[in-house]
Amino acid sequence: MAPLINQGSWWLQMISTHHNHHLTPALFTISLLILAILCYKFTFSTTPNGAPSLPPGPRGLPIVGYLPFLGHDLHKQFTNLARSYGPIFKLQLGSKVHVVINTLDLAKTVVRDQDRTFSNRQPSIAAATSSYGTQDIVWSDNNSHWRNLRKILVQEVLSNKSLEACQSFRKNEVKKTIKNIYGNIGMAININEISFSTEANVLTSIIWENTTAEGAKDSSLVAELQMIVLEILELVSEPNASDLFPNLAWFDLQGVERKTKKKLKQLDRIFTSIIDDRIKFNSKRSDGAVVEHEGKKDFIQTLLDLMEEKKATSLNFTQMKALLLDIMFGGTDTTATSIEWAMTEMMQNVNVMKRVQQELVEIVGLNNVVEESHLPKLQYLDAVIKETFRLHPVLPLLLPRSPTQSCTVGGYTIPKGCIVFLNVWAIQRDPRNWDNPLEFNPERFMANKWDYKGNDLNFFPFGSGRRMCPGVPLAEKMQMYVLASLLHSFDWTLPKGEEHDFSDEFGIVLKKRKPLMAIASQRLPNVSLYM
Repeated sequence: MAPLINQGSWWLQMISTHHNHHLTPALFTISLLILAILCYKFTFSTTPNGAPSLPPGPRGLPIVGYLPFLGHDLHKQFTNLARSYGPIFKLQLGSKVHVVINTLDLAKTVVRDQDRTFSNRQPSIAAATSSYGTQDIVWSDNNSHWRNLRKILVQEVLSNKSLEACQSFRKNEVKKTIKNIYGNIGMAININEISFSTEANVLTSIIWENTTAEGAKDSSLVAELQMIVLEILELVSEPNASDLFPNLAWFDLQGVERKTKKKLKQLDRIFTSIIDDRIKFNSKRSDGAVVEHEGKKDFIQTLLDLMEEKKATSLNFTQMKALLLDIMFGGTDTTATSIEWAMTEMMQNVNVMKRVQQELVEIVGLNNVVEESHLPKLQYLDAVIKETFRLHPVLPLLLPRSPTQSCTVGGYTIPKGCIVFLNVWAIQRDPRNWDNPLEFNPERFMANKWDYKGNDLNFFPFGSGRRMCPGVPLAEKMQMYVLASLLHSFDWTLPKGEEHDFSDEFGIVLKKRKPLMAIASQRLPNVSLYM
């Protein structure tokens, strides 16, 4: 345990300033005073009336529990703890019990056998604040509001018909990215940044293309929206003492709630402006026709149409904005990160990259650019992406679940209201489920029909059951399209003197610790294909 403290633990990060890791004296003093006053009675193995005991786990310190011993790479630390305490173990962190599940069989109990019991969330203060008080899909509990909103997203916004209607938005933004990279040939490009920018531009186009009467978005507004989304994601990922010590929440010692409210206010102003502009524009149309330009229809119009047609009578403007924010959150940082990991693996495994590019030559041709119609035929690229998700799941512990009642998993009592993590990072690297699990081998996804629906719990990077990610169709399409375009249009190499680096950095999203910088060179013979 001592080395974790010496190396700078998660606990130290939580009580440090955001910009450096030196303790803030005032914050530290206040924390100690409050913690000295507040005494918590921990329950480590006590259960009512002869019920099974809680899962085993490492003992911690009074009040703070195991918190001081957590390192930065929780996915790896949890995997190591499972070797000592078994496939299911508990951690007392502050005043809250956390349970970590590390095997396929126990995960099945949670997402299949007792899916309804485990279908609630327990969001952090930043997550609850940024989602308009859990008015969204991601952080809402399993209730009628959540079911209605999810139905709207799946059947109306992310339906095949709706995705087809906004295909041109994706095409235009990917084309701009290829042109941008072509203008920087020979220079080192940050793959995550270029991917994030592309995904964010695609999503803002899908959400509100042609919002104004002039049919053009305000570029400064787009940039501001993207920046705020990124800043909120950082706040949601930031450790916060108020989450682990609810009695301290009123003090907001780290200012996380205050900063999140400020960012949400800025975001709400943008969303309100966009929606109001569209409503005003629609009202000026004497024929009452749908705002649809050249066969394109964006998400805001789709949602407004639903409200107008009373197909979703329980949908209000706050929920609409929360839903739009879910789309921005779910489709930017996660997708950009997975693209970066895929590029990293392929640049390390040159034969894999060559095979992907050969498949692109056969399906697309060197005298054409990638179109979405090509994507279903790119079977090997699809296998590469799935293998990337297996080794580098963007949500290594998925999103936490919280049981609505005390129940039994693996012979142990899981108390009502605790926080449950599914260590998908460990499950997808388990040698009992995968041959040579640490080897990057896309071939393993060619032999069987795998998908992202979570039906086979050997592979469920987007979750499974009621709370699996509903945005998979859009995420899958966008990732395939961007990666195929990058690999078909350019050859990629590391800058001179650089070496491959696979170290990761734990967070809600599992990022590369060192960003991938890569140099592009022209691959297609016709320069006009880059314009």
